Amino acid sequence: MDDHTDQTRKPRADAVRNRERVLEAAKAVFSAGGPEASLEAVAKRAGVGIGTLYRHFPTREDLFEAVYRREVEQLSELAEQLKTTKDPIDALRRWLRSGVEFVATKKGMVAALALAVQSGSELHAFSFERLTTAIGSLLHRAVAAGEMRADISPEDLLRAFFGMCYMHDQPGWQSSVLRMLDVFVDGLRVQMAAKAKPRPAARSAKPAVKRKR
Repeated sequence: MDDHTDQTRKPRADAVRNRERVLEAAKAVFSAGGPEASLEAVAKRAGVGIGTLYRHFPTREDLFEAVYRREVEQLSELAEQLKTTKDPIDALRRWLRSGVEFVATKKGMVAALALAVQSGSELHAFSFERLTTAIGSLLHRAVAAGEMRADISPEDLLRAFFGMCYMHDQPGWQSSVLRMLDVFVDGLRVQMAAKAKPRPAARSAKPAVKRKR
């Protein structure tokens, strides 16, 4: 019975590994080649046959959605990991920089995902809730530490982030966005002078002038 159990478990483990390899390969291929990149290229990069790819993802749209969901989940997990770092500003900055990779993948699939992620869809609700919660946990930590201004919401920060990413469409756009993100985060920081609020220096008393008699 143990031998039979081992034989039934191995294909399942192989299937899980193959699925993860396909998703990782698809992320790289779609980020570089866009939505028209061939599924054969994905299978080749993953080291699996095209039949294996289709068994896991019968259509191109199925693969796009699976990659998208996986990226959202990974960003959510990253936020949990970064909450334990010492510097809350650095944690937020690192999450945003990782988010640029997510957008690069999403841009490569934007045409096929347009209907799936439109406002009101289940996939849109899933991604918006997860990403807002993730960035919110890091933002609130930075605010609580007195490092970042408190008048910006997670939704504001997320919209600003996506706005910067989608304003740049030229090759090499990621480096421009990463530079703008640093400027943006620095602009949201509470300045040391504002935190310290030093008291104005006391005016020195003027010596009394003696009147001439």
